[in-house]
Amino acid sequence: MTKTTKLERAKLLPGLATVNLEDVFDEEELELVNCSVSNSQMDDRSVDRLIISRAIIKNVSFVDSTLMNIDATDVIFDNCNLSNARLCGGTIHRAEFRHCKLLGLDVSNSTLGNVLFEDCHLNMSNFAESRLKQVHFEACLLRGSHFFNAMFQNIILDRCDLDDADFTQVSLKGIDISTCSFEKIRVSIDNLAGCEVSPRQAIAFAKLFGLTVKD
Repeated sequence: MTKTTKLERAKLLPGLATVNLEDVFDEEELELVNCSVSNSQMDDRSVDRLIISRAIIKNVSFVDSTLMNIDATDVIFDNCNLSNARLCGGTIHRAEFRHCKLLGLDVSNSTLGNVLFEDCHLNMSNFAESRLKQVHFEACLLRGSHFFNAMFQNIILDRCDLDDADFTQVSLKGIDISTCSFEKIRVSIDNLAGCEVSPRQAIAFAKLFGLTVKD
């Protein structure tokens, strides 16, 4: 049985100041610190090294934006849209994504620690070559998502749709996917040992590797 891993949750101060996101993006130093941002649209923007710390971001759209090398710590994203946003090379720590639309989100070559994705649409998202430690995916859509050569440590995949997800060159030892669903999935046979699966999934994996399963 996989050991349950407890996340460090976002540490926020009381009385966060309300900030106009448009004003922040007009400044030279792009920082969102000790603040709350809501109901804003910042689509198709390009920002390097955006810093977000101790903040709540709610109902904000960053569709098609490029936020390379983002540094996000102690942040809650609630009902946000980061579809096709590029956050490559970033660091995300003690962050929560709740009910967010993250279709095609690119966080490749990034470091994620103590991050929760809850009820998020992550189809076609890209986590390739990233380091994920203490990351929980709960009730998320991850169809066609890419985790190629990612490093997993204490990862939870609970009630997620993993159809056509790519876990090639990823060690799944100790990862419990028994509550997840998929019709097909891409994995490396050498890295599958120790993965916890349901009986139905075990049959699917057997067929995937060319075995004939008889009743």
